[in-house]
Amino acid sequence: MDMTVVAYIAYLLVAVPLTIWVARTLGANGYHFIKDVFAGDEQLAQAVNKLLQVGFYLLNFGFVALWLRTGDPIADARGVFETVAVKIGAVLLVLGLLHVVNVAVLNGFRKRGHVDARALAALEPPQPRPHGA
Repeated sequence: MDMTVVAYIAYLLVAVPLTIWVARTLGANGYHFIKDVFAGDEQLAQAVNKLLQVGFYLLNFGFVALWLRTGDPIADARGVFETVAVKIGAVLLVLGLLHVVNVAVLNGFRKRGHVDARALAALEPPQPRPHGA
């Protein structure tokens, strides 16, 4: 079998389960964070969490597919390992970057929501207007 095909198979055998594991882990643990971002609204938190998971799968599987091809022929087992390592490393870096950006954006929403709630709590209630005014 062509060593390039072996590298493709090895890459997919690592990248696909890795993507699924990360998506499930982020979905399970991120739900509580998202729920806090949306002030305890469970339905909205579940919906946003699922949408983020779908987006994660689409972005990552798209990147995995685009990154599959290698331009140079692979001659031996060492080349397979090196090629797969570079490809998996790139996938992990992209995943990490997307995760950090996602958490930063959600944290910004969360902080803004907490600031807005504190500002509203500090406001005095409106005074009743006298009759006939």
